[in-house]
Amino acid sequence: MTDDHSQQLAAAAERQSRARDALGSTRFADVRWLASTGSTNSDGLELLRAGEPEGIVVVADHQGAGRGRRDRVWEAPEGASLLFTVLLRPPADRAGLTTAVLALAAADAVHALTGVRPGLKWPNDLVWPGDGTGPDRKLAGILAEAEWPPGTAEASGWREPSPGQRAAVAAGMGVNVAWGDGFPEDLADRAVALDEIVASLPEPVAVPDRVDLLVELLGFLDSGYRDLLAPDGPTVVVDRWRAGSATLGRRVRVDLGADDIEGVAVDVTAEGHLVVERDEGGRKVLAVGDVIHLRPT
Repeated sequence: MTDDHSQQLAAAAERQSRARDALGSTRFADVRWLASTGSTNSDGLELLRAGEPEGIVVVADHQGAGRGRRDRVWEAPEGASLLFTVLLRPPADRAGLTTAVLALAAADAVHALTGVRPGLKWPNDLVWPGDGTGPDRKLAGILAEAEWPPGTAEASGWREPSPGQRAAVAAGMGVNVAWGDGFPEDLADRAVALDEIVASLPEPVAVPDRVDLLVELLGFLDSGYRDLLAPDGPTVVVDRWRAGSATLGRRVRVDLGADDIEGVAVDVTAEGHLVVERDEGGRKVLAVGDVIHLRPT
């Protein structure tokens, strides 16, 4: 083992200890901070399949095989982003809203530490500026992967899960924190990190430490997840998401893979699906799709 690798392991262990100490009163105290891994989501799915309980958080300073939606590659220099996956076992009929709960927690954490609030872009991104006054740049992305109860998956002929059934969810997130010299040329106009955002403020603030950001985020997630599990949880979560949305009220193009639709994003349903008023008339409810925010015509 080289000296550099030993130092990386020691630094990861120190961050793990700090995070665990700060999160001891929450359901997310079992933080497992790694110097490097292939994918925190892959690690999380393995733990879920092995029967591990919800609340485990896998964090990595570097991912060698990070991925986003549609198997897109997610790459970040070591230490430039907060990369983690949270293990959850929500009621299956509420599992689809875990992305919204995680996005809200991240936005709240960024606001608490910097004073700025990113916007929520459907279905799984945080963008800046959050008020839609400029071109969207991606601050964070979420990939939630689920193991569904027997008999409820599409492959077996979808049926609505019963209230007592639970899904196993590995909810992964990458937040761009400190990229120093900036992003590669092909990403410079589409991505942003917290160090660039806070440096542009009239009164710049410190760039959040990754441990502090994780602790703040998981604290908000602890309360947000508790809200989701309450009897009126989906309504509370969706109402909060609407209030922070950078998508609603905007003209959008939604890439559905085989087809695109354009129109105005007008609402999200109780399940978190996007409602688009199509340019050609009529409304379309979308459970999945890649959204592009269009400039007003």
